[in-house]
Amino acid sequence: MDTRCARPAAAALPQRPVVTELRLSAFKSHRNAVFPLGPLTLFRGSSGSGKSSALQAYEALARLAGGSTLDEALAPVAGGPAACVPHRARPDAQGRRGFRIGCTVEGPAGRVELDVAVQAEPELRVVGERLTGSGRTLLSTALRDPGLRTVEAAWHTAGAVPVTRAPLPDDLLGTALLPLRVAGKTAGQRLVLGAAEQAVVALRSVFACDPRPELMRAPAAARDGLLRSACDNLAAVLGRTRHECATRHAALVAAVGAGCRGPVTELSAQGLDGGFVRAVLTGGAGAVTPLDRLGDGELRYLALCLVLMTGPGVLDMDPAAEVLPARQTLTVLVDGLDRCLDPRQSRELLTLAARMCERGHVRLVGTVSGGMAADGAAGPVEPEGSEGPARVAGPGSEGVRASMVDLGT
Repeated sequence: MDTRCARPAAAALPQRPVVTELRLSAFKSHRNAVFPLGPLTLFRGSSGSGKSSALQAYEALARLAGGSTLDEALAPVAGGPAACVPHRARPDAQGRRGFRIGCTVEGPAGRVELDVAVQAEPELRVVGERLTGSGRTLLSTALRDPGLRTVEAAWHTAGAVPVTRAPLPDDLLGTALLPLRVAGKTAGQRLVLGAAEQAVVALRSVFACDPRPELMRAPAAARDGLLRSACDNLAAVLGRTRHECATRHAALVAAVGAGCRGPVTELSAQGLDGGFVRAVLTGGAGAVTPLDRLGDGELRYLALCLVLMTGPGVLDMDPAAEVLPARQTLTVLVDGLDRCLDPRQSRELLTLAARMCERGHVRLVGTVSGGMAADGAAGPVEPEGSEGPARVAGPGSEGVRASMVDLGT
């Protein structure tokens, strides 16, 4: 047996691949920053402290793992790839500037680390990638010839040929391509496949959510049953989920009632002409209120409750289809978790998140304003190289305890 390829005992490893650390070696305002990620992690700080940047890097990694090109992965970042370059970074003699991001994924394959170096200028391309696990480098790529749109990749084989080399596209994540390139015939190849698949599964199981109240008030097509990131088709999704699971729907109604003014006894979709529906809320004495009359805070609160309580089968996302749902964990990214929410809504939402994350199949990484009281925070969380010390809020509430990463000012 090749002991160099042996994996840790399965009993000591998480059964679902999860991202446990985010590394921003050089990204926007972050340099050499390392952020541990738990089941419920909240970044807090003033405007410009780097909260949103952390989630943007996480989402970019998730999109790359899902097969997106660099252009597509960085499309949500205002300013594009150039905006990801660290502040005040100077170009080299060839006019090149870029950034570096990475993550750690833990699961059945043990601890796996993925790091990516991206050149943003003058041309957008991956110039280096490294996948490590079991104490060795499993994949490395490097840009050898700037005139070619490829990088030279080398992955561990541990067979008659210890390393396999081949060109890979310079605008895609090499780790996501390995399952198509590696046969899995040797112990080394199986080690590489296990690590690559673990990283891809954990990163692809991400749903970036930003409820947009101004869009949620419009009617939705009745057949539009997968909730999008902006939650603009909320009405159609409520019409679907109301009939799929009465228990889950009742729990959603109760959660929404805890954050809205007045009692809530039902949430449903009301048919309109042309195949459209609108969402309505039933309150005390049977009074029906269209959701378009609710305030921004109530709409965002409702949408986030729905995301946390429904799961990938209801969300417009593309998890790893070849992996059983029981082996995957949904990770929800929310920039501005408490945006538009009053203190009561923030508290109720955080309690719900803690309860849902406790089950292990849902994780939440979000940003909050500097003034939010984190009733579930515990720690400590001490990110290396971040802008400001990490501090921890008060004692926990029901469910898991949230890690509050304070980026200061």
